Amino acid sequence: MADIKSFLGKRKKYVWAVIALLIVGGSYYWYSKSKSTTGQVRYVTATAEKGTLTSSISASGNVIVDQSSNIDPTISGTVADLAVAVGDKVAKGQFLFSIVNDDLSVSVAKSTASFAQAQSSLESSKASKKQTTADYSNAFRKGSGKSAKDKAALKDKKEAASAAVASAEQNLVAAQADLTNQRSNAGKRKVVSPFSGTVNAVNIKNGDDLSKLSSGSSRQVPIIIGDLGTIKAQVQVNEVDVANVTIGQKAMLKFEAVDGLQASGKVEKMDSLGTISSGVVTYNVTIDFDSLDDRVKPQMSVSASIITDVKQNVLIVPSSAVKAQSGTTYVEVLAGATPEQKNVTVGSSNSTDTEIVSGISEGDKVVTQTINASATSSASTSSTNRTGGAGAGGIRIPGLGGGGGGGRPAGD
Repeated sequence: MADIKSFLGKRKKYVWAVIALLIVGGSYYWYSKSKSTTGQVRYVTATAEKGTLTSSISASGNVIVDQSSNIDPTISGTVADLAVAVGDKVAKGQFLFSIVNDDLSVSVAKSTASFAQAQSSLESSKASKKQTTADYSNAFRKGSGKSAKDKAALKDKKEAASAAVASAEQNLVAAQADLTNQRSNAGKRKVVSPFSGTVNAVNIKNGDDLSKLSSGSSRQVPIIIGDLGTIKAQVQVNEVDVANVTIGQKAMLKFEAVDGLQASGKVEKMDSLGTISSGVVTYNVTIDFDSLDDRVKPQMSVSASIITDVKQNVLIVPSSAVKAQSGTTYVEVLAGATPEQKNVTVGSSNSTDTEIVSGISEGDKVVTQTINASATSSASTSSTNRTGGAGAGGIRIPGLGGGGGGGRPAGD
């Protein structure tokens, strides 16, 4: 029994010696690895190359129909004889629907009577003027027997008759204008298309009262007609970018509703007055398509990239390589083990690349990213210690309980 106890005691001492050796060895290994990576820095570079630099601005909006008309009569009445539906193609002057309004017929009849009366009054006034003028002339003939007083009275009648003619002429003009207006209103009972196009919306049906199309502060337009051959993209450009937009610039267009569809166009016009929304000022810019695609429909969402500048055969580096400090712009050129800082003059740029006007040459390797291996190693070691790795006593010895370092066998 004594020999067994002696053997077990020696075994325990041996095990603890192995544990101590492993801990010391592991610590030395991790320390050596950490020291070996300290101070090592790796540089990610890119080559300065000649190429084409394209600058653009982004904007979004919707597809619109540039030539569109709201068919909204100014007269009231009941809809009748509706002859079109959404999607129908119509020609200029084609009948759309009629408006039943008997009051307009009555108004035309009254206006016609007033015009006739004005004509009659004018004729009577002219006859009276002719008679008084003749009477006044006869008063000055020899033997007329007219006194000075009679002659003065005749003169007053002659002038009054002339004034009556002038008044009758004005009344006739007014009656003519009213008759023309009433006939025009009556003619509006027959509603026709103002130009050739496609019916985009129909918000009425036979029997509807046009005066009841309003809902709250808004009003439904009875019919909307548009020329789908005049489809354009209208995007909103913010006040910072709009100064760089000019008529004729090329644009690339994408559509959320149609995957993979891209179109090109050019800036056709832009608003002079901006729109303020939530404190942001934007301007509507209209882009004309180079060619129309049947998949593009009015009101579709569209995003545009308007090309503001294109420079060819210029020296280009990634924008991440260009740095600024104390008013000086520079890049780091790697020709050996350590990069050299070189001041540069930059030109145009976009979201990824920058033009270098002077300071470096084509083929130079510029630093776009610096990776510090020491910082990476320290972070890795710290993470290992926190998760119970080798440096935290993660080695398990068979026959010993627990997973942590320094555990002792049960029974000691």
